[in-house]
Amino acid sequence: MELWFNEKQTEAFGISVRVKETLVTEKTEYQDLAIVDTYEFGRMLTLDGMVMTTIKDEFTYHEMMAHPILASHPNPRHVLIVGGGDGGVVREVLKHPKVEKVVHVEIDSKVIEYSKKYLPEIAVGLSDPRVEVIVGDGFMHIHENKNKYDVVMVDSTEPIGPAVPLFERGFFQGIYEALKEDGMFVAQTDNPWFKSDLIRKVNRDIKEIFPITRLYTANVPTYPSGLWAFQIGSKKHDPLAVELDIDFLNKMETKYYSPAIHKACFVLPKFVEELVK
Repeated sequence: MELWFNEKQTEAFGISVRVKETLVTEKTEYQDLAIVDTYEFGRMLTLDGMVMTTIKDEFTYHEMMAHPILASHPNPRHVLIVGGGDGGVVREVLKHPKVEKVVHVEIDSKVIEYSKKYLPEIAVGLSDPRVEVIVGDGFMHIHENKNKYDVVMVDSTEPIGPAVPLFERGFFQGIYEALKEDGMFVAQTDNPWFKSDLIRKVNRDIKEIFPITRLYTANVPTYPSGLWAFQIGSKKHDPLAVELDIDFLNKMETKYYSPAIHKACFVLPKFVEELVK
């Protein structure tokens, strides 16, 4: 008998992946967690029936969450990551030598625990001495820490359950206040095919708070539609105007991000461009 994982991505569309083995299933305090080993994408983490990351394509999302913004900030010494308990964004952030401290706030300790056990190549950075892992509410952490961070990254799930507050205007205002005078933040903002209203709303909210905003995209095959959006809010530095350290970025170990991708990812398809006008 064949076993398949099915994610219903909309009311009329979904993806299906053949499963070799179920490694763990657990209803945590916050969500339904599962890790399965698949034939096509390797080990896969799902939360509430949605794909969060897979061994095969995780590098795209994690690199594109971390590197466009870190390459744009001249001195990203103190970095906050909200969510992303698998540790993939942490791993990528640590590739930047100017980073001195990473504070990683994840609300669900079980995501961290099982990622370390079943996704060690993704979670490897969580044991780095520069990383402080806090099991707690990222929304509250933001509001309790003012003028502290150079860069904030919001690696949330889709806006359901505990992630809902992470897409609200008050959260973005809190991020503005948690950032230093030249701080920057980035958040994943779902996909423009099925969540155009969300992208419009988030972009509008960020524009009302930050003087510089940028939307960019990347291809993540296991995420709804495959086309994924990220939003940057910046107090001072424009990722399209900064002078990139080309030598360092070319030497940095990546599979998706590059100096050329840095420029190209901000070039939007016309229908996406219309969403943020």
